[in-house]
Amino acid sequence: MPDRSPVFTPVLIGGCLIILLSFAIRASFGVFQIPIAEEFGWPRAEFSLAIAIQNLAWGIGQPIFGAIAEKFGDRKAIIMGAVLYALGLVLSAGATLPIQHQALEMLVGFGIAGTGFGVILAIVGRASSDENRSLSLGIATAAGSAGQIVGAPFAEYLLTQMTWQSVFLIFAVVILATLLVLPMLRAPEMASKAEIEESMGQILRKAFRDPSFTLIFVGFFSCGYQLAFITAHFPALVTEMCGAIVPGSMLHNIGITSTSALGAVSIALIGLANVGGTVLAGWLGTRFPKKYLLALIYTGRTITASMFILMPITPTTVIVFSIVMGSLWLATVPLTSGLLAYLYGLRYMGTLYGIVFFSHQLGGFLGVLLGGWMYDLYGNYTAVWWIGVGVGALSAVVHLPITERPLNTRGAPA
Repeated sequence: MPDRSPVFTPVLIGGCLIILLSFAIRASFGVFQIPIAEEFGWPRAEFSLAIAIQNLAWGIGQPIFGAIAEKFGDRKAIIMGAVLYALGLVLSAGATLPIQHQALEMLVGFGIAGTGFGVILAIVGRASSDENRSLSLGIATAAGSAGQIVGAPFAEYLLTQMTWQSVFLIFAVVILATLLVLPMLRAPEMASKAEIEESMGQILRKAFRDPSFTLIFVGFFSCGYQLAFITAHFPALVTEMCGAIVPGSMLHNIGITSTSALGAVSIALIGLANVGGTVLAGWLGTRFPKKYLLALIYTGRTITASMFILMPITPTTVIVFSIVMGSLWLATVPLTSGLLAYLYGLRYMGTLYGIVFFSHQLGGFLGVLLGGWMYDLYGNYTAVWWIGVGVGALSAVVHLPITERPLNTRGAPA
């Protein structure tokens, strides 16, 4: 039997390191919501709008950076993204007005686009063999969850030692350090001759005319809504609505003595559970139709979110919710990116994923924005939570009619 291609290549390892550090910083922003709002006396909606703009800029920037990577080279796109990310953090550290934070978060959002899934997953996808591609995409996506494990607790710890402005400066140095792994990212051009000869305009026109692409675009909206809302608002929700940590309880004995600490730990738990969930999703994507796996994941999210909000919010339900939701958290990403590569080829995977990811980030923008606005209006997050449940159910349904066959073989005999 011929030797199987290795899964863990230098490209995959380097890509994982960049995503890990990029997402460690990105996942920590919810921890800063209360300290920044309290320092300046801002309503909750002001900082929420800044994070919402960050998510929208990330979504707008994703197809742009995908196209830059495909036109001028992957590493140039990553360098540009890291510099914008660091610049946004440094300038935000000196901002004192809501409008300044909101404007500067556009730089951070574009920076995440250049160092995040769209560019890195396209590199990993091209460097992976057909039999390993879905699993490799799952491992790279899981690196984002690993970043989430360390990001929020590390930010919480740093805030006990220094001001939030100093933490932002440290994070700027961290994101620039990702550039040290660029020599590892030498992905071969693994596209067919037909794909290489086909122009970006041609493949985009074909995708836009394909109903399956529209369904994928619509379905990814709820993923962004749920993830961004929970990342930005769940620590605050837990801090304010969760029952007290009982002295002598298991959580208290392991050092979680306040609901603010539990809020940060909950984000880390989501990331920890998702490491396994995302790798499993990538592995399953090599064996079962991706559209059905996506429908199951969105169904699981919908049920989990419904049960959590209907029950009393206690430390126990927070922990259980974090683990269950975490196992489904980014599991959609390797399946969605893998589905796009399978349907439309590898040549312009970064650009196509970036366009679909705009829907994800449009959902993220609304999730974060509505979270802050409805909290200021009603004093709780219940209404915006139920909207997330509804859009999750919609996503479960819209994936079912997708035609899971390569576009260039449609009409060919099965």
